Amino acid sequence: MVDVGAKAATHRVAVAAGRITMQPATLAMIVDGRAKKGDVLGIARIAAIQASKRTSDLIPLCHPLALTRVNADFDVDGANAAITLTVTCETVGPTGVEMEALTAVSVGLLTIYDMCKAVDRGMAIAGVQLVAKRGGKSGDYVAPAR
Repeated sequence: MVDVGAKAATHRVAVAAGRITMQPATLAMIVDGRAKKGDVLGIARIAAIQASKRTSDLIPLCHPLALTRVNADFDVDGANAAITLTVTCETVGPTGVEMEALTAVSVGLLTIYDMCKAVDRGMAIAGVQLVAKRGGKSGDYVAPAR
């Protein structure tokens, strides 16, 4: 692991996002609450938050962090039969929270896939990326528009 012991503990924020596309009928099932496994977005939100807290267990050499805030928001795009998940992670510490935000988005979207795969195996996850980060020695970052 990289030694972060000499780094100052500062407020750090990372925002990541990703998208899952599906058949229109699958999206309608999610929005209408008709999935056999339950509340898809509610469970995916919990999965994302839990994943952020377990990132160091999943990513080798990733520092375990004391997260101070995790927020997972879904944007339903009916016109394109897609859902975008945006996760914001925050901490006060000597290292950033980018991996926690990216892991949370990935697991949240995978949870949507898992809960709906019986009706739509063609769902596709794409565009998982760091949207922005704030704090730390390297300063702020905002991803260029895509």
